[in-house]
Amino acid sequence: MDSLTQIILGAAVGEAVLGKKIGNKAMLYGAIAGTIPDLDVIASFFTDTVSALEIHRGFTHSIFFSVLFAPIFAFIVTRFEHYKNLKDWSWLFFWTFITHPILDAQTTWGTQLFWPLDIRLAFKNVFVIDPLYTLPFLVFLILAMRQKKDTKKRRFYNNLGLIVSCSYLVFTLVLKGFAYQKFSKELTTQNIHYKTFDTKPTPLNTILWSANIETENSFLIGYSSFLDTNPIQFSRYPKNHHLLGDLANHPKIKRMIAISKGWYTINKKNNTLYFNDLRFGLLSIQPNAENFVFKYKIEVDKNGTPFLTEEPKEKKDGKKLLSDLWLRIKGN
Repeated sequence: MDSLTQIILGAAVGEAVLGKKIGNKAMLYGAIAGTIPDLDVIASFFTDTVSALEIHRGFTHSIFFSVLFAPIFAFIVTRFEHYKNLKDWSWLFFWTFITHPILDAQTTWGTQLFWPLDIRLAFKNVFVIDPLYTLPFLVFLILAMRQKKDTKKRRFYNNLGLIVSCSYLVFTLVLKGFAYQKFSKELTTQNIHYKTFDTKPTPLNTILWSANIETENSFLIGYSSFLDTNPIQFSRYPKNHHLLGDLANHPKIKRMIAISKGWYTINKKNNTLYFNDLRFGLLSIQPNAENFVFKYKIEVDKNGTPFLTEEPKEKKDGKKLLSDLWLRIKGN
């Protein structure tokens, strides 16, 4: 999830663990701890694109990291804070660390919660930024913050924020189930033969859902709002995996394919190959759009080693997407 949401979650968890004893400092340390797992993005400054993608939401988003580093951070804090209970501080850091990847596991990218095992949990029931999750949570946190540390009202508001936010996540799983059934029924109705398909919410909402469908030689992408009255339209994207040629056997390309879980297409423009990661969709909901959110240019050096560079995104595409989403959510 986005940084603001993780800060709010961390602050609420910190308050739940230690707020009664140290007041708003529990929220402060919880908010800071809630952002620490995302420091893995620093790796992008020191390594290549593929390695950075592998590292992201890996070790720092694992149970192992939470168990190992919680007491270390707790020890550091007790060196200068008046409250010295190492066990209490360890619990604060552990729960703020571990709830971060559990929340991230609800998104499309997912997390390697069980690192070093190569298992990435991605339930894909919320978008990385979801106002319906974040804003009510923030309101309850602010209400709790305004109360004295030992009052029942403070605990009530904070606990209510945690309950409402968790309930919303459960609700989105139910919505994902409904969306899945709707796409499944539509694929059968349209007599589309497929290998597998997956669903995820579109940006900033859980009313309009998208689906990636794998067929023999192509992928289909479709959108469905719970307010739709007409059949779902699917756009077709040829896999074009053959365009990779011998590059398909190079370890770096194999790693990239593994990262995408096989949800990728290749296209060629001006003798340059591009790797499109379909998991995160497009910066458009228009039929047959081609501006994928994550598109990587493949360049090969004189030794035959491929280098992947993420293509920049156009701000105008993002602005148009937001306006198109508002219209599409209302139904087709």
